Order: sequence, then structure tokens, then C-alpha cells
Amino acid sequence: MSHAPYPRDAADDQHWADLLSPQRRRFLLGTGAVAAAGALAAPARAQPQAGAPARHTTGQSPWGYDTYREATPRPVSVRPGEQALPSRPQPYTRIESYHAHVYFDEDSYEKAALLRRWSAERFHVELGNWNLEPRGPHVTPSFYFGFTNDLVPVVIPWLQLNSLGLTILLHPNTDDPRADHLYYALWVNRSQPVNAYAMKPAAAGQPRVEQIHPNTHPSIAVETA
Repeated sequence: MSHAPYPRDAADDQHWADLLSPQRRRFLLGTGAVAAAGALAAPARAQPQAGAPARHTTGQSPWGYDTYREATPRPVSVRPGEQALPSRPQPYTRIESYHAHVYFDEDSYEKAALLRRWSAERFHVELGNWNLEPRGPHVTPSFYFGFTNDLVPVVIPWLQLNSLGLTILLHPNTDDPRADHLYYALWVNRSQPVNAYAMKPAAAGQPRVEQIHPNTHPSIAVETA
């Protein structure tokens, strides 16, 4: 014996969807169907706990209440010599050396340790210590080594082939460290943010360009085909 389908409309569907929302289903399971039925029939409005801070306040924002009126300013240019189109290219001899910054995390530190050992065994470079927290403009753990220009044709392709999937920042050293990190840089694998906006040229009495002092003792010849 067949039965005619129960008549439905959009209001009924929405009503039952509301009653059986994930939050209410959890309430049913936690307190029992009998208690929940009463709550569903006449849900009470949640009351703030005594002493709880108000969620919305007025007249207290440190930014004031007219920020929407502020004009959109154009930031001061940070690209040296590019306020207007340059008339000639920069001489490549401005670059006096390079830094390689190898980034890692708790899941990839073993790869970083292996790449660090391989580098020290094969290249006469200035190897820094481990940075287990952000340091300078670098926002993640890293280690660094600096190398002179004569090693560029070997070190850069070697790192490209032996990065082990790690992100590596390669930047030149000129008299403008901010531009070195932000605009003159090369990346092996994925790039990531570098907090170098506030970096400034060397102070008076300091070397104009960061110096490289190799401290490794390579003992293995670089592999070739």
C-alpha cells in the first residue's frame, strides 16, 4: 500500500536544518534528548558571565575612529637610484662577495646539517654558527656561509643541485645591504619573506662592505662529471 509523500516546504527544511546543526547535535549528545528538546523548543539567549569584559567597546581604540578617512600614502622609495629610470647600468664590480643563507625548520634540520657539512668539506668559506631563532633580517632558523667572487661559478650551481629541497637565499654584498637582501637576491627553491626593510649602509668607521674571512678547511674536491 503506497502512501502519498509528506508535504514539505522550504520553511520546514530550514527549521530542521537549524535543529540538526552540528552545534545542536553535540548538545543533544551531551545532555540527552529530553533536556535538549526543551532547549530546542525555546532556546535561551546566552548571558555574559559576571565580570567578563565587553566584546565591543567604543571610544577606546588607540587608532581613533576616523582611520577610514586617511589618504593612501605612497611609501618612500627604497630601491637605490631608481627614483627615476637610470641612465646606465650599475657596474657588476660593486659586488665584493656573496652570502648563502640556508633556511630550515624542525622537520628539515637534518638536511641542513648534511648540507652544512658538505659545504665546509668542499669550499673555503666563512661558515657562521647555527641560528636556531630568527636573527637579523632572517625570520626562520638558518645557517650562513660567505664566499668570495671567485667561487661564484662553482658554489651557486653546486647549491642549486645539492639544496636537498631547502630554501636558500643567495645575495651579493655591496655598500647597500637592504638592496642586497631585497632586490639583488637569488633564491634556490621557494623564496620567503626577509625582514630587511630597515637595514642601512655601514656606519662611519665600519667597513663599507661586509668582509668575508674564510674559516673552513676543505678536504674533499668538488665532484665533477
